[in-house]
Amino acid sequence: MTKNSALELNYCRLCKSKNLKLVLDLGKSPLPNALLKKSQRKKGELSFPLKVNFCPKCNQVQLSHVVSPELMFRKYAYVSSTSPVMMAHFQEYADTVFKKLKLKKGDLVVELGSNDGFLLKQFKKLGTRVLGIDPARNIAAIATKEGITTLPQFFNSNVAKKVVKKYGKAKVITANNVFAHIHDLDEVVEGVKELLHENGVFIIEFPYLIDFIDENVFDAVYHEHLSYLAIKPLDKFFKSFGMQIFDCFRTPVQGGSIRIFVKKQTGIYQPTKKVTKLLELEKKKKLDQIQTYLEFAKKVQATKKSLKALLAKLKKQNKNIVGYGAPGRSTTLFNYCGIDNKILDYIVDDNPLKLGLYTPGSHIPIFDIIQIQKTNPDYVLISSWNYAKPIIKKLNNYKRSGGKFIIPLPKPYII
Repeated sequence: MTKNSALELNYCRLCKSKNLKLVLDLGKSPLPNALLKKSQRKKGELSFPLKVNFCPKCNQVQLSHVVSPELMFRKYAYVSSTSPVMMAHFQEYADTVFKKLKLKKGDLVVELGSNDGFLLKQFKKLGTRVLGIDPARNIAAIATKEGITTLPQFFNSNVAKKVVKKYGKAKVITANNVFAHIHDLDEVVEGVKELLHENGVFIIEFPYLIDFIDENVFDAVYHEHLSYLAIKPLDKFFKSFGMQIFDCFRTPVQGGSIRIFVKKQTGIYQPTKKVTKLLELEKKKKLDQIQTYLEFAKKVQATKKSLKALLAKLKKQNKNIVGYGAPGRSTTLFNYCGIDNKILDYIVDDNPLKLGLYTPGSHIPIFDIIQIQKTNPDYVLISSWNYAKPIIKKLNNYKRSGGKFIIPLPKPYII
């Protein structure tokens, strides 16, 4: 696979079965974080299929095509510390894990896909040693400069051996909103086993498949998100490596996520009833049946039709509409639903790395939030809809002046 190519994956990355079934097709889409400079808008953009397959054997749900990680992750635009919601979430995360696992000062905490190091900063405040590993060279440099040593590398067993030699074994390894981004999970888990202390814990947090289906979160389907994960297939997968999921915790972030705790089979932690209950819930929700995903695809198509009709009606009334948020998921929402710079005058975003750029495919200019105060549009489409409440609170003056909000998902409606 070359840097600018995509590999069509004809097997399940968890159980290796080749009996995959197509359940959702969102067409072709540009890369979610491939924001454009003004001069790049007329140049050709790379785009790749967005198709979702289901594995009847282990019930894994995954993209049909794998885009080169060198293309997607070496330079990155997302930083977690620009989101107040994620900052509060990671503060709670560190405090909870430190107490739950009875960590001691000096214990090593390693984060895979550590981004700007905000979570590790919270662990560092609690007295642990910390190390970040993230392939985005620009973000790793920012984190290191701010006191969180971050290796600009893709994690694997060789990297794990080097880390052990220099820093020792890790009591905690975390991977938040990154495990679902990885194609070769076998290699990563081998690296985790190499780096993890015998009584250490591997903690993964990711958007939960139950919430993905229930909340109609189809905009989470983009090229970085290779897998759409649930407990059942992961439980089998980790057991094949001599590891075990022993606890889990659901959280509302990212439209609905789950945090799972994994140990080596010989580790000291005992399995909780939460894991069994969620396995039962997944069975009840029929995550093991292909019909569930085919029905989901019908709901996605209906949502697209409804949103396009709403926006077309407002534009026919000569209403000004702008957007709030240019996250990766907005690329899928805009390109699948045909939302471009003829529909949205502009987008505002809190991330300074995105200002002055244009959205992939849809070519909508991105401004600072002050632009809403300057232009006072009729409607704000909240493309970061999973953060709608804090965004509306932030735009309280706009709301008081008569401004209205469009929430696109799970079902389009106006506030």
